[in-house]
Amino acid sequence: VCCRDFSISLPKNIEALNGSCVVIKCTFEIQDTYDKDLTESDATGLWLKDGTLPVNNQVFNSRDPKPNHFRGKITGKLHEKNCTTVFYNITLNHSGKYYFRIEGNGGLKWNYNINSTSINVINSPPKPTVQLYVEQKEVQDQEEVLEGSSVSLRCSAETLCSSPPPTLTWSSTPRIPLSESSRLQELISDLNFTATHRHHRVTFTCTITYQLQDENKTAQNSITLHVQYSPKNTSVSVIPSSSVLEGSSVTLICSSDANPAVLNYTWSRESEGQLEQLQTGDTLTFNRTNLKHRGWYHCTAQNQHGSQNSSVMLDIQ
Repeated sequence: VCCRDFSISLPKNIEALNGSCVVIKCTFEIQDTYDKDLTESDATGLWLKDGTLPVNNQVFNSRDPKPNHFRGKITGKLHEKNCTTVFYNITLNHSGKYYFRIEGNGGLKWNYNINSTSINVINSPPKPTVQLYVEQKEVQDQEEVLEGSSVSLRCSAETLCSSPPPTLTWSSTPRIPLSESSRLQELISDLNFTATHRHHRVTFTCTITYQLQDENKTAQNSITLHVQYSPKNTSVSVIPSSSVLEGSSVTLICSSDANPAVLNYTWSRESEGQLEQLQTGDTLTFNRTNLKHRGWYHCTAQNQHGSQNSSVMLDIQ
């Protein structure tokens, strides 16, 4: 490639956590006539802050650190045109606009004034991101999850720059095994499980914890699961009791837990080995009982996902 010119690649904006460290990813090009001056023994990287004067605005020199300079290190190899840099012990003083300068043997001295990177120092870490996947497809608007479907909750966060790296933890009931994966720039923790009615309205909270020198800093994000399921815990209660005197009134009440709510309750009665359909609704009342009312009564609760029934024996004294 002929006729390279001076250019630099920097992130426009970086967030850094107060008390932690910050990494500036950086690569640069120089005019090919200066290649001979960029040697491993002579290449020097400088960072200038809030201005481009090499003396007044200098906050870092890879070969000649000053007492008032920021503590840091160029982790890239300058002779390979990698100027990636880490600054340690970040304080609010690190907020500002940074320019890179390369110096080498001979006449190589260049300020990259056109492109800069802005560091914004924050006191609290950003919230992690929590995403819901159903059957391996991301769900954006927290649609309700169908019982029995495969659910994955993914918590992800930027690692920023801290040592040791931050950790992700889930708090939820019931407990679910989780899998973790860590990438260079991103931390990920997955909760994988099969949705049941017990997960309905359970809130899952993911917390990221940074262990800094003088304190721990945390941030968290939550998601509440909504699970659709067929009727559960269907039961029949009898008022005043399942054994009443002939001529008195009795009421049978059917209840069930379902999401969405039960669409209809259906009553039936065993008569000579056959089921006789009676009526719909969650209550069944006899104002004046007689001996013919004696027997087994069944209530069936139903919604669009299924049905469940419950039975009770009514005894007429």
